[in-house]
Amino acid sequence: MWHLCKSASRQLPPALRQDNRAHAQPDWYLYAPACALVEADRARPGTAEHLAALPGITVLDLDLPAVLDIARQDTWAQAQAHAHHAAQPTADRPDGAVVATTTPGRWEGEPVRVLDLNP
Repeated sequence: MWHLCKSASRQLPPALRQDNRAHAQPDWYLYAPACALVEADRARPGTAEHLAALPGITVLDLDLPAVLDIARQDTWAQAQAHAHHAAQPTADRPDGAVVATTTPGRWEGEPVRVLDLNP
């Protein structure tokens, strides 16, 4: 399971390889938090629509538990806070998820696993 962070918009080929895997393997999931898509689209217009249209990506809505978690993360950008929330263990994802990003340094010290999308 992987979360696609907004910084993936800068490295689309590695992100697309993850999409291909998510599309081809039934037990492999790729999630894009809605806030991350907003931030990605602001940095690179058209990115959100492109990523959301990929067959292997599931867009994670900003539901009430995510809103409450993001509200407590007052030092983070909303996109990173939404990805952090989405990467936490749940009943569906007991091991949590991995955050795929081109800015792995932003995640140092955080209780999430990170996949560096940089070449």
